[in-house]
Amino acid sequence: MGAMGAAEPLHSVLWVKRRRCAVSLEPARALLRWWRSPEPGPSAPGADARSVLVSEIIAVEEKDDCEKHASSGRWHKMENPFAFTVHRVKRVRHHRWKWARVTFWSADEQLCHLWLQTLRGLLESLTSRPKHLLVFINPFGGKGQGKRIYEKTVAPLFTLASITTEIIITEHANQAKETLYEINTDSYDGIVCVGGDGMFSEVLHGVIGRTQQSAGIDPNHPRAVLVPSTLRIGIIPAGSTDCVCYSTVGTNDAETSALHIIIGLKTFLSHQYYEGTLSFLPAQHTVGSPRDNKPCRAGCFVCRQSKQQLEEEEKKALYGLENAEEMEEWQVTCGKFLAINATNMSCACPRSPGGLSPFAHLGDGSSDLILIRKCSRFNFLRFLIRHTNQEDQFDFTFVEVYRVKKFHFTSKHVEDEDNDSKEQEKQKFGKICKDRPSCTCSASRSSWNCDGEVMHSPAIEVRCLWSVTGAQGWDVEHQAGVRGIRTGMLILSGKERAHMSFRGAHRGHTTQP
Repeated sequence: MGAMGAAEPLHSVLWVKRRRCAVSLEPARALLRWWRSPEPGPSAPGADARSVLVSEIIAVEEKDDCEKHASSGRWHKMENPFAFTVHRVKRVRHHRWKWARVTFWSADEQLCHLWLQTLRGLLESLTSRPKHLLVFINPFGGKGQGKRIYEKTVAPLFTLASITTEIIITEHANQAKETLYEINTDSYDGIVCVGGDGMFSEVLHGVIGRTQQSAGIDPNHPRAVLVPSTLRIGIIPAGSTDCVCYSTVGTNDAETSALHIIIGLKTFLSHQYYEGTLSFLPAQHTVGSPRDNKPCRAGCFVCRQSKQQLEEEEKKALYGLENAEEMEEWQVTCGKFLAINATNMSCACPRSPGGLSPFAHLGDGSSDLILIRKCSRFNFLRFLIRHTNQEDQFDFTFVEVYRVKKFHFTSKHVEDEDNDSKEQEKQKFGKICKDRPSCTCSASRSSWNCDGEVMHSPAIEVRCLWSVTGAQGWDVEHQAGVRGIRTGMLILSGKERAHMSFRGAHRGHTTQP
């Protein structure tokens, strides 16, 4: 192997566990790869090849003599083996990241040092990684496990990544916010809050407020133009619900969040939007609205009155006098949406006192449809934080809420595919790639979270079913049609049908692409 330049790839034969492997490092692609190579000479990567991006390597360390001799064994037949360990991110299911490691062995000391220095050099060139962090720990939030979670899970990873920290364990509410107003934060690469949604809100307001204070801006002035802060915030979830962390990252796993911070304080929102057409049928029978400040309680007036309206409609339809749905008009809206939520109850919890839709009604035969149109990350975060307090989360220009009987959404990708198919039919050509396994055409995919059940479909239709029970809720049941007189929701997805009928206790529902 010749000398390696700054941008030249590095190839070697090293041992991983009991296997002889070909190992390559391509600085241009910032990719480390290794695969089994039992025979001497160069070999091509096989199906067992593994790889890791340099940006997802936590650290690289040389194994000391004690470790080498204790774990070397006789399989490699090396008198004085040399080794280095790559600590890396391993992606597992449900958006979780885990700390993993792989050790490479060689009898050539200079070769090991070359790999060690090269990898460390690439890691040092990653300027987005934090070096010094200010950590706020709420020891009272959730089940009071914040300090233990940090010490057991997060601190060892920060130490491994050579991140120094200054830790403040809060003793009272708003201490983090007050501290950020008082101290100089220029020496920190970011702020980490260990706690729940309230702790994050406190730190966020402290960072924003301190930034405006330094710029001489009154943030409470209605016409004030806020100055953005360059200080990044990381969340280590240790609260009761961890809604902000779960909604933005996809999991409330502390190890995952720590790894996000280590490799660059990963952006709190992927900010992916969904472009398409959404049609809905307004629920004209209900006497309430999503913003009428009338919560649903036992003996609810809105549910009783809406039930009477529905019964009248059913009687008229039964005798053929009129069909309410034929008289109502569908409303159609197109655009780019960050989220599309639907719920038939408030979905309130101790950390979100209002819930997803504070004035949704369980027995009025309708669902509250919430549309969050494409907006800035900061505005979307403001919307999420509103769920943790008593402010109106629908009071934004990019948020719309409707009370509906049914709706359906079709992504722009599906619409484009339909248009392409029609053009092909006109030209008497069908889609030939669907029968070719070797075709690399990417299929349009979209996922919907239906009360914890993931449904993969780029197009979906949802309608509320009502019965004399006057209750709504659902579980997934793969069949068409209604069982008994239960209520629920019918989802039509392509050729597949899934009936979601009410069973047992009422449960909240969120539908989000």
